[in-house]
Amino acid sequence: MAFSPLTNDTFLRACLRQATPYTPLWLMRQAGRYLPEYKATRARAGSFMGLATNVQYATEVTLQPLDRFALDAAILFSDILTVPDAMGLGLSFAEGEGPKLARPLRDEAAVAALRVPDLDQLRYVFDAVTSIRRALQGRVPLIGFSGSPWTLACYMVEGGGSRDDWRGVKSMLYSRPDLMHRILAVNADAVAAYLNAQIDAGAQAVMVFDSWGGALADRAFPEFSLDYTASVLAKLKRNGPDGQVVPRIVFTKGGGLWLQQMERLDCDVLGVDWTVSLAKARALVGSSKALQGNLDPAVLFAPAENVAAEARRVLDDFGAPHQGSGSGPTHIFNLGHGISQFTPPEHVHALVEAVHSHSARMRAA
Repeated sequence: MAFSPLTNDTFLRACLRQATPYTPLWLMRQAGRYLPEYKATRARAGSFMGLATNVQYATEVTLQPLDRFALDAAILFSDILTVPDAMGLGLSFAEGEGPKLARPLRDEAAVAALRVPDLDQLRYVFDAVTSIRRALQGRVPLIGFSGSPWTLACYMVEGGGSRDDWRGVKSMLYSRPDLMHRILAVNADAVAAYLNAQIDAGAQAVMVFDSWGGALADRAFPEFSLDYTASVLAKLKRNGPDGQVVPRIVFTKGGGLWLQQMERLDCDVLGVDWTVSLAKARALVGSSKALQGNLDPAVLFAPAENVAAEARRVLDDFGAPHQGSGSGPTHIFNLGHGISQFTPPEHVHALVEAVHSHSARMRAA
């Protein structure tokens, strides 16, 4: 399939540690509930799943933030639990509540029956990727994504989010590690197949969200999260159908403790949350990976001038990025986690303007 050539490849070049004229910016959950136009589209769809499974609606909400803000990448509108849903666990969303899985993995028989899903059940995701890529007309690159094997397992065992301490999934981890490893192995194969299908459909970068890696104990993280993320990365296609390199991004919320271990992952970019200074992260990771992050999303509740000041602080914390030929340390500006539904859109505009202008001045200095 043929797509329009990119007119703004700043994000992709930063992912590959190449020099850029300014620091590119995108936001986790940038298409979402903080935008009135998103709320209007969701109302037409009737439900979250009605929105996520409809190619036209998914395309529409993916492009909405790009029509407001000068962002440097789009990210597929979907949900990380589409994979467990395709495995037969029964995903639903109640208004005002988080996701629910009707058939969580609570016993040995359920774990033994778990299989990599038929990707045809996720055709709506891949069709949305292609639709979005075409609708972008080369404005910016499109990012595809999945939850990490561990993060998916958290929901698959609990049956939804956890209001306490992921008691169900961690109880299984400690009492029946064999069952947990079985779930994680199936998930790793499923996530790799899912991301490869997104690449085939037109995704120009892919991201693994290890949203709950930080819930693990220090000794458990490498065994139950990091190793399976590495397994996913080892199976991913390196190039898209057009032959272009597809950068891989890994983000572990609460993962600052393990940055040196994550530096060994076969990915191009490491995402960092707001609990770790970018200067420290850069010192730990060196120049082998680009860094992404890491403004506290709560900053966006402050007045616009404060938002701009904090954005400049984050850029200064990373320091001077690579300039010139070859490759070196680069930075992709993002939040330390997803944007809040309560964020004033005009504060996002202030953020984008501050990041682009200040980072350009840094390079000119």
